[in-house]
Amino acid sequence: MSITAQSVWNNCLNFIKDNIQPQAYKTWFEPIMAVKLSDNALSVQVPSKFFYEWLEEHYVKILKVALTKELGESAKLVYIIKMENTYGNKQPFTERIPSSNRSAVKSQDVDVPLKNRDRELRNPFVIPGIRNVKIESQLNPNYNFDNFLEGDSNRLARSAGLAVSAKPGGTSFNPLLIFGGVGLGKTHLAHAIGVDIKDKYPEKTVLYISAEKFTQQYIDSVKKNNRNDFIHFYQLIDVLVIDDVQFLSGKSGTQDVFFHIFNHLHQNGKQVILTSDKAPVDMQDIEQRLLSRFKWGLSAELQTPDFETRVSILKNKLYRDGVEMPDDIIEYVAKHIKSNIRELEGAIISLIAQSSFNKKEINIELAKQVVEKFVKNTKREVSIDYIQKVVSDYFQMDVDTLQSKTRKRHIVQARQLAMFFAKKLTKASLASIGSQIGKRDHATVLHACKTVDNLSSTDKQFRKYVEDLTKKLSV
Repeated sequence: MSITAQSVWNNCLNFIKDNIQPQAYKTWFEPIMAVKLSDNALSVQVPSKFFYEWLEEHYVKILKVALTKELGESAKLVYIIKMENTYGNKQPFTERIPSSNRSAVKSQDVDVPLKNRDRELRNPFVIPGIRNVKIESQLNPNYNFDNFLEGDSNRLARSAGLAVSAKPGGTSFNPLLIFGGVGLGKTHLAHAIGVDIKDKYPEKTVLYISAEKFTQQYIDSVKKNNRNDFIHFYQLIDVLVIDDVQFLSGKSGTQDVFFHIFNHLHQNGKQVILTSDKAPVDMQDIEQRLLSRFKWGLSAELQTPDFETRVSILKNKLYRDGVEMPDDIIEYVAKHIKSNIRELEGAIISLIAQSSFNKKEINIELAKQVVEKFVKNTKREVSIDYIQKVVSDYFQMDVDTLQSKTRKRHIVQARQLAMFFAKKLTKASLASIGSQIGKRDHATVLHACKTVDNLSSTDKQFRKYVEDLTKKLSV
């Protein structure tokens, strides 16, 4: 590398640094490398075509002033775009900017607009043809911490979310993985963290995306041979929120590209927030190197809310909607709909609708009718406590005995059956099941489920246990 080229570029950088925001300087100028100086033309290497086009669109004027100060009016800037395509061609190619159309130093050419070349690939969230490369967060401001009520079921996850939003990328909760069953508030909490970060740090680029949409964008980028622009786009994000990350299961190409994006963000102090319907230990067909990174930070589980939390959630929703409802009706709904928050709120909306459409007063009788229909149309989820009680009664022992450390065969089998049915009938993670059934770990639960499957096919008496308990637990 020419010393002259480096010294010229260093002087340009000093000038640029004094005239733009620190975050913009770090993102767009620190990665640039001076390569050579020849005939008053400074050659610099940039990471991608997207990078070059962004510089030309947003920083061409300041580049012109800086370079003219150093090399005079005849100065030219030549970009060398580092090619890292998927075909193994590592040779960089030089794109000389013709003075007639892209010169960074001729004033008459400074304001020449960019052609809209594959804009949707470089920023997957911009509609093709619209001249705007601002990265919109895709966040829903209605999902915030104010209406994400705290309870025993979500305290750890909510507290971790608040810590992350106060200091994104600066806590040990990176990545923050929020997991739990359907309708327990994973997406709500992920949005709330993003919304809070945008409020506190408006200069940070926050992006929310579902794993399915991320996968589709990746597939499109491969089809259009623009994989590196796709990667570079995501490497620019300060806070990346990926919802339902379990959908990456079995998609090796998407997992590979996410692995590289994740590493870059993590190494550069950016925050990653993930949601999943299961804990990392329960994820199938996800590469080990990716799973190990999911475990670097904190995995926080959202559990089914208890009665008090369900009442608070309903009261908060009614207050936000400007609807008044007697406490006994709210408590009745909260008592009978336990599975998840989505169904709980759905029932209260249904109750208000029935009252409004049929011009009926909201009373306990109407609440019973709505809840009965709602529960009938919804597959109910039994609790782990209930499963332990049914299994213990069936084997004529108490729950403490079932949970004990004893290795007596009939007690071990009862415990294994309780774990088997907990996995089958609830959405709890293996770790959560083990914790509630005698403080075992997830590996014990996995072993129990395999043992029950094996014994059911080889032991006639054991198969009868499974059949009897299936009937008793059917809901």
